[in-house]
Amino acid sequence: MGEWVNGSMRDREWRLGHNGLMQTMTPSSENTFTSSPRRIATLLLGLGFTAALSVPAFAQTGQTQDPKPSGQTPRITAPPVTVTAQKEPADPQRLPISVTTVTKQMLDNAAIEIPSDAARYAPNTFFSEFTVRKLSNPRMRGVGSSPTNPGVTTYFDGVPQLNANSSSITFLDVRQVEFVRGPQSALFGRNALGGLVNVETSKPSLTAWTGGFAVPLGNHAAWDLNGNISGPVTSTLGVGFAMGYGERDGFTRNSVTNNFVDNRSATSFKGQALWKPSAAWEARVIMGGERARDGDYALTDLAAARSNAFVTARNFEGQNDRNLFSTTVLARHEGPNLVFSTTTGILRWTTLDTTDLDYSPLPAAQRSNDEKDLQFTQELRVASAAGAPIKFGSNAALRWQSGVFFFTQNYDQNAVNSFAPFVLSPFVGIPVDQTSPLAALNDKGFGVYGQGTVTINDRFDVTAGARIDYETKSADMTTSFSPAIAPPSSVIAEQSYTDVSPQFAMAYRHQPNLTFFASVGRGFKAGGFNPASPSGSGTYGEERTWNVEGGVKTSFADNKGTASAAVFVIDWDNLQLNQLNLAVPGQFYIANAGTARSQGIELEVSVRPRADVELFGALGTTRATFGTGSFLGANIAGNTLPNTPQVTGSFGTQLSRPVAQLTVYGRAEIAFFGEMQYDETNTQSQGAYSLADFRGGVRHKHTFVEAWIRNAFDTRYIPLAFPYQSASGFIGENGRPRTFGVRAGVSF
Repeated sequence: MGEWVNGSMRDREWRLGHNGLMQTMTPSSENTFTSSPRRIATLLLGLGFTAALSVPAFAQTGQTQDPKPSGQTPRITAPPVTVTAQKEPADPQRLPISVTTVTKQMLDNAAIEIPSDAARYAPNTFFSEFTVRKLSNPRMRGVGSSPTNPGVTTYFDGVPQLNANSSSITFLDVRQVEFVRGPQSALFGRNALGGLVNVETSKPSLTAWTGGFAVPLGNHAAWDLNGNISGPVTSTLGVGFAMGYGERDGFTRNSVTNNFVDNRSATSFKGQALWKPSAAWEARVIMGGERARDGDYALTDLAAARSNAFVTARNFEGQNDRNLFSTTVLARHEGPNLVFSTTTGILRWTTLDTTDLDYSPLPAAQRSNDEKDLQFTQELRVASAAGAPIKFGSNAALRWQSGVFFFTQNYDQNAVNSFAPFVLSPFVGIPVDQTSPLAALNDKGFGVYGQGTVTINDRFDVTAGARIDYETKSADMTTSFSPAIAPPSSVIAEQSYTDVSPQFAMAYRHQPNLTFFASVGRGFKAGGFNPASPSGSGTYGEERTWNVEGGVKTSFADNKGTASAAVFVIDWDNLQLNQLNLAVPGQFYIANAGTARSQGIELEVSVRPRADVELFGALGTTRATFGTGSFLGANIAGNTLPNTPQVTGSFGTQLSRPVAQLTVYGRAEIAFFGEMQYDETNTQSQGAYSLADFRGGVRHKHTFVEAWIRNAFDTRYIPLAFPYQSASGFIGENGRPRTFGVRAGVSF
């Protein structure tokens, strides 16, 4: 489903028309091996055989060609990439951090529409998400938590999503997505101790009007319509508009009613204006929103989901509605010596979900959950200009940045569980509504940060930075029954948190194309209040980590390829974990588990050996275990952290060939995931599995048509499960089955 029409279509068409090739490659949303070695071997051989036999073509979209004298073949090189992983634009090959960049061409080629699909290219990155799109929680290297207090924060155009319920939205006009792994608290503060997901919107063109639309169609009655247009109003003012609508039937059928329970539909939009009165000044206003109307959770007993996939049995079918609207204002001035920038974000979202709380044919319990959130963020930043560092003699220079960040967040929840007679107790023979909770949580704080990098002889970088954060949280929470079979309980409290997060790094460029780096950094996540929790668990404490890593980045084969490798160790203190409240079905709370350690490796490679062939791959391993003394109702020391695959990886290829006036292209991608535990007791787990996607099509000038298939081998897997009062003691959701269809589009 994704959008071919995102961004500047005319620019893409120019490159395709003159270079003769289709888009760049990227894995799609569901890549499949299965765990069968024979299928894996077959796919590997197929990819290699296809690449070996591919016929030379002109340069592929997004590649760079060095100018050559007339009559000589242009030199093919990897496309340049710029990231803002550390706030200022930079070459990722020179930064002492682990970052994976999913470019615009990659997003378009794989028809990626949400952050979790793009995450397949980033090693040791896993999204624990439900079929309902409001619950999508990223984890990096084992670091994560609950939606209300994420360990990995998603940023849209510099605005953090303080609650993960607003982080999974449809991509419209996205320029690129960056997955930054390791603690980024020294620059980004709270809730970035595992890393961050950075999503950037494309800028409107100030030179020409461009646009287009695409229509993907698929099985399960899936169809989308996506379109965008942008261009100049004057020589200094550009505007852009993008809209999308998509829907599909559910994957999971209710055996009681024969209805699908997890249908989806959503309408999304984005509008922006770019004002550039001079070369030094630039201002943007971006407004966007999404109206999602999803069906019920596809949850069922874990054993039943494994034996009879995509079938559930319940007497009540719920609904999940989410409305989201955001406004972002960006301004930047690049002077001869200083760069000043400001980012203002206002975000409001509401959700209302209903579900069959017992997930059975019995009319035992239902839940209605109404949530509202309003956040305001403001950041002011000053940095040294790219060409004006502070000089120390003839061989050393200092680049620096400093800023202040302020935020407020108001979150309200009203959740009601409705129980049938005798469910709560054999002595309560009447229906009972349990409000758990009626809560108002307010949060405000600020941070001040600074970072400097001294470069010696353009070979050796030493970076040091730190951030001071102060945060105040207040809570007004009530639990009650109607009729009043027990007295209500209320909590009114306030708590403040302060932390200093330092980070140090070194990078050495042995050659211009070979960089070694090492870093040590501290991550911080504030404590807070649980809207509903068992007695004595109403609050939770701060979580802190220390991360040490080292690695190497290089380009090779005359700059036709790039590669990176890293090793890391993370030590946790007061680890926060999301726990199910057994006294209130369907309600989770955060508890501190103790200490933990995560260690692993990450490898990434991308190479373009010929103009018509691109190969890519990524591999990550994580061994994350609880430390001595870790306890959550039982001793969990030595157990594996939940929702952390031991291995993650992806690889694939995209091929292209001109035929007459057409360009024929194809791509194959595979993603694989190692064994993963569902909870801290390690009682149930998901074994290793893999997913494969294939896509192929043809384009002619401003039109294209392609066929696609995701999870081609229809692998069965359950990416999310948790303890619950069910037959097996766990409930879970089946992962996306095989889907296939066609996509066509027009651009101008």
